[in-house]
Amino acid sequence: MNAIPSVDLNDFLSDDPKKKQDFVNALGKAYEEIGFVALKGHFLSDDLVHNLYKEIKNFFDLPLDTKQKYEIPGIGGQRGYVSFGKESAKGKKEGDLKEFWHFGQYVEDDEALKSEYPDNVIVEELPEFNKVGKTTYKMLEKTAKYVLRALALHLDLNETYFDNFIHNGNSILRPIHYPPITSEPKEAVRAAAHGDINLITLLMGAQGRGLQVQNHKGEWIDAIAAPDELMINVGDMLSRHTNNKLKSTIHRVVNPPKELWGTSRYSIPFFMHPISSMKLDVLENCVDEDHPKAFDDITAGAFLNERLIELGLIKK
Repeated sequence: MNAIPSVDLNDFLSDDPKKKQDFVNALGKAYEEIGFVALKGHFLSDDLVHNLYKEIKNFFDLPLDTKQKYEIPGIGGQRGYVSFGKESAKGKKEGDLKEFWHFGQYVEDDEALKSEYPDNVIVEELPEFNKVGKTTYKMLEKTAKYVLRALALHLDLNETYFDNFIHNGNSILRPIHYPPITSEPKEAVRAAAHGDINLITLLMGAQGRGLQVQNHKGEWIDAIAAPDELMINVGDMLSRHTNNKLKSTIHRVVNPPKELWGTSRYSIPFFMHPISSMKLDVLENCVDEDHPKAFDDITAGAFLNERLIELGLIKK
């Protein structure tokens, strides 16, 4: 497969059983073959997208000492600001050429879970920043819920199988700024080759060149979304849970050609995580003689902790 398939969530939400099933089939096929789809019909309005980009640009344009006020020690970068070069891909020494922000879950009906998650960080200088971030978080979470419902049907599970695991899940909205490149990077790229940790990732900002996906032949292909599309990929948690039936595909963000070094790039992934107690044990209906169980049993929380240590965001 040398192109990212495109699907429309309106087909899944329609009252037409054939359209719904066609969506399930197309989504499942894409995630088994390449691990990525471009999705139309999501719940983000044009106005919300415009306002979000305006707010995140305003934030990243703040002076560094102002941004660093919002870098919270001791929480592995799970909320607030993470400064340039702090995160590296698994197995890479060089820090990625990016700075970013984290919005986390807004728990409203579970005090125990509320105390488990760090509080969201309020940016005093930008009164609209947190409000727009929260609305975007909710709309992406809603979109992700229906994508996971379609995948549940593809896996011969109950349609709402994932609902209770993702309600109040440990999901993260991460606006990223890749600043202009000022000198020849030695080994670093904007985001080194990696797989995502979570169930699925919904990516805003894949409209230009930069994001590349590795297909099963090991070839790197450009993943470019249309203006009204989100790029959505399978993460390692879902790949593990389905015994690699659904593919968590290695991807990267490459540096632009030299003539474009002076430009910033912004992208905004939403990492859909379940609650930490979800068991990622391999699903029984994803195991057979040709596909023996490939992974040990583990919870989502324990798996996330392992990966944050590997990424250098928390210490052992």
